[in-house]
Amino acid sequence: MENPLHTFLSSIGEDPNREGLQKTPERWEKAMAYLTSGYEQNLDEIVNDALFPTDTDGMVIVKDIECYSLCEHHVLPFFGKVHVGYVPGTHVIGLSKIARVIDMFARRLQVQERLGQQICDALESVLKPKGIGVVIEAEHFCMMMRGVEKQHSKAVTSTVKGLLKEDPRTRQEFLELIR
Repeated sequence: MENPLHTFLSSIGEDPNREGLQKTPERWEKAMAYLTSGYEQNLDEIVNDALFPTDTDGMVIVKDIECYSLCEHHVLPFFGKVHVGYVPGTHVIGLSKIARVIDMFARRLQVQERLGQQICDALESVLKPKGIGVVIEAEHFCMMMRGVEKQHSKAVTSTVKGLLKEDPRTRQEFLELIR
C-alpha cells in the first residue's frame, strides 16, 4: 500500500519523487507512529510500582511539565504546560512518573479537555489521593495557523477531584502554587 502522504503530496501538485521529498513519506510515517505511541502504552507499566508509602498530608505539586499533542480535529499540534497537584493518601509517586503518564495520554489524538481528565483519572486510580488537580495551559496550532489565526491565545482547562474539588481553601492553595 502506498503511504498516504505520497498520495497527498501528489494531490497538492508536488512531486513526491523530487530529491527533497523522496524520503518524506517514510519520515512522516515514523513521526506519526511516535506522536501517537501513547495508544501502545500501559499505565501499570509506566508506574512500574514507583509508589512509596508516606504519612504526609502536604500537597505535592509538579508544575510546568511540557506537553505536546495532536488535535484530533485537524491533526495539528497543540503544546503547553501541565500542572499536577495532589494531597497524598497513603502513597506518593515517583515524580518522573507523572510526566510519563502525561506523555502517554498526550501521544494520542486528543482534545485538551479530555487530556486533562485522562491524566487526572489515571493518577487518581494509581495514587488514591485525598485530592488531585490537573491544569493544562496550551496553545493550539489549529487556532494559530488556520481559521481565526490568533497567535497568542491559550486554552486553560482544569480537572479537580476530592479535596481539591470539595474544599475551596485546598483548591485555592493549588491554584496559587501553580502560578
